[in-house]
Amino acid sequence: MKIGFDVSQTGSIRTGCGFYADSLAKNLIAQYQNDVFYLYKTFGTTYWDPGYRKNIAVMEFENCKYPLTFKSKEDSFAFWGNSCGVDESLAGCPDIIHANNFSCPRLSQARLVYTVYDLSFIDLPECTTEENRHLCFNGMLSASVWADVVVAISHYSKKRFLENFPHFPEERVVVAHLGNRLSADGVEEPVPFLATRKPFFLSVGTLEPRKNLRRLLAAYKRYAEQQSLPKPLVLAGGNGWLEDDLAIYIADLKLQNQVHILGYVSDAKLRWLYRHCWAFVYPSLYEGFGLPVLEAMGFGAAVVTSNTTSLPEVGGDAVLYLNPTSEESISDALAKIDEPSRRSAYQAKSLQQARSFSWASSAAAVYAAYEQALQMPSHRRPLLGGEGIYSCQ
Repeated sequence: MKIGFDVSQTGSIRTGCGFYADSLAKNLIAQYQNDVFYLYKTFGTTYWDPGYRKNIAVMEFENCKYPLTFKSKEDSFAFWGNSCGVDESLAGCPDIIHANNFSCPRLSQARLVYTVYDLSFIDLPECTTEENRHLCFNGMLSASVWADVVVAISHYSKKRFLENFPHFPEERVVVAHLGNRLSADGVEEPVPFLATRKPFFLSVGTLEPRKNLRRLLAAYKRYAEQQSLPKPLVLAGGNGWLEDDLAIYIADLKLQNQVHILGYVSDAKLRWLYRHCWAFVYPSLYEGFGLPVLEAMGFGAAVVTSNTTSLPEVGGDAVLYLNPTSEESISDALAKIDEPSRRSAYQAKSLQQARSFSWASSAAAVYAAYEQALQMPSHRRPLLGGEGIYSCQ
């Protein structure tokens, strides 16, 4: 099989989509060495990394090829956004093209597999920007018309996709949970000022409204006021959108000495943070999966997270759940996990639950989706003016 795979978001500063594409690609390439993988460092019309040539590392496998090195965003978007169809001969004439960044190219010959992460742009429109809502909705709407198979990263995402795009056949939607990309035996790098301090609560994720940080901070203030020795709260994650004044909000709550924003951290520092935190706190309003929860469990952290969307699929009975819309619920959860015996119990459960997920299993499920896409009749609608202007014949 010849497989085209979108790795456009796997540069040096990755978020969830980039971690997904990188881990999935590595496992697919390693497991299916008789297949050829065409890895696209630029893909679609929703995302562009101007430094992609140096930011996206080359995978040193014999069955990997890197076609399509565009000089500019305009050239790349013109190629992938061609309304008459992508020139698949330049893309390597793959049998499958797997889209991973919400963009949906038009194909005339290759089968299209499309990853559905979440539908927060529909369900929580106030938590993102108008531009992001527009790009995500248009990409997913196109996928509901053009994709041969959709890979949803949770049963919850599958459910919401089919509820919003009911014309898409349910039998063409495959669920493939994520694995933990951070090996527990990898390199660790301490965060110096935390290494000499008392235990801390940790929250990891892009700084954006969907992560519910302001309610977490208000709840943390309530917790801190009720404790004689409150544990500090550490926030790790790159800047997203609509949270530019988060530091001002923290100062207004008079928490600047108890809340620490680290920004984007390396994997080595992230390993150290997961392993040494008192508990991992993730009161997100909405997730398609919740990779940080799985990462934290993989390091044996006690986890506190929301009882909504996909998060119960990940946490099972191994985490302490809270209502993310209630400051009181979050504050109560912090106080509960503060108890050493309760924390120890959740730590033991975390490690066991984390073993239920692996990238090897995810890769096998996705590869089966590729085979399904090739076996089933094409789901694509006719291209403008016929079956396209390019051919791999």
